[in-house]
Amino acid sequence: MKSFRYTSVRLLAYDAVALFVAFNLIGWLRGIVQPDAVVVLPLFVPFVLMVTALYLIDGYKARTDMLGTDYTSQHLLGLLAAMLCSLLITFVFIPSGYTLQQSRAVVALSFVLLMPVTLVYRRSHYLTRLRFHGSRTLIFVGDQVSCDEFKEECAKMGFTQPVLYANFASSTSNPFSATEIATFESVLDKIDRQEITPEAIVIRESSRELPAEISQHLIRLYFNGVSTYTLELFHQVYWRKIPLYRLNQSWLFQDGFQIAREPLFERAKRLSDVFLSVVGLLLAALPMLLAMLAIWIEDRGPVFFTQTRIGRNRLPFRIVKLRTMRVRTAVGDRYTQPGDRRITRVGRFLRASRLDEFPQLWNVLKGDMSLIGPRAEWDVLVDDYESKIPSYHYRHLVKPGITGWAQVNYPYGANLEDTIRKLEYDLYYIRHFSFMLDAAIVLKTVHIMLFGKGR
Repeated sequence: MKSFRYTSVRLLAYDAVALFVAFNLIGWLRGIVQPDAVVVLPLFVPFVLMVTALYLIDGYKARTDMLGTDYTSQHLLGLLAAMLCSLLITFVFIPSGYTLQQSRAVVALSFVLLMPVTLVYRRSHYLTRLRFHGSRTLIFVGDQVSCDEFKEECAKMGFTQPVLYANFASSTSNPFSATEIATFESVLDKIDRQEITPEAIVIRESSRELPAEISQHLIRLYFNGVSTYTLELFHQVYWRKIPLYRLNQSWLFQDGFQIAREPLFERAKRLSDVFLSVVGLLLAALPMLLAMLAIWIEDRGPVFFTQTRIGRNRLPFRIVKLRTMRVRTAVGDRYTQPGDRRITRVGRFLRASRLDEFPQLWNVLKGDMSLIGPRAEWDVLVDDYESKIPSYHYRHLVKPGITGWAQVNYPYGANLEDTIRKLEYDLYYIRHFSFMLDAAIVLKTVHIMLFGKGR
């Protein structure tokens, strides 16, 4: 935990230095900064915007894979957004006399310079962490079934670090046996002797209380800097989803859900939905007209597709999208598959670019949907899911969205297993709703649209 905090602080310091050097260097080259002077206070606005953008894409988290192409594109996109916001605030909202108002090029070129620089030292820091921490072990404490499930989940989530299991019997009624206590102590002692370098200790929730000596040992390790989580909390911290095994009748009333239905936040979210949907419809008018024309030219069929979907509080509504399937074959398999022959040539482009989603802005304007929230599902599928997934109805606590946390973290769902896994992300969003999380989803959605990852 401490190393993660140090990583964030170190990267924040690097960013501050990099931004200071970039703006002053470009300003000096452009003639707005004198050789014997430096600009400091005017850099506050671009610095805050840059930090916010990088925070939204997890650019300050030690666990973020900063070598992947996904993070690279999100990093560049985030700094581009910070640059545009800096230009907007500098030349529209700040009164005249502000130092950076002397040259738009200084703001733009400084951010262009920061894009590769901030990415390079993040990658370098990540590689260093991999060398020193790649062998850290994740220690899981739980029964054999839970251990097997955790191992499978780690594999699905791409977790490559070694996992050590301290198994105990699945019985929840008997006290821990001497053998089980000895197993725990053996693992914990190895940590004390530095034979094992732990990434974290993960404890499967159980009705049996841990023996006092084990609890005290865990507490001592925790205060020595060893991160310790319940399995549910580990899911939320590392994978930012909520495991369905923890759901029960009282789960809804835990802390974290009220904010998503708080009147103040609901009204603020609704105002932003209305404003942004109007702007979106105006900006997308021409592309949608061209798309509608292309759809009609291809097969002379209707340009729109409508379907009954389920919204907040399980109220049905009619969703509007651009048609991407052939008229006579749109009904069939409930899920689209890779290379699905029902999708038209125009439809493939519309799905990849997400242009087929833009008419849903009308649903947002009407109040059926929000810009961000769980995916609005077909009523036929909802009936099936609710009969097979007892906790599925929780996702109807909030309005569905055009994009959402599940959509940007998990690929298109094509079966019941995919639906269950996407539900874990939806429930995380509902529980941890915030405008910062919404902003992160927007950035990730733009990334997906630009790089054609839709289906």
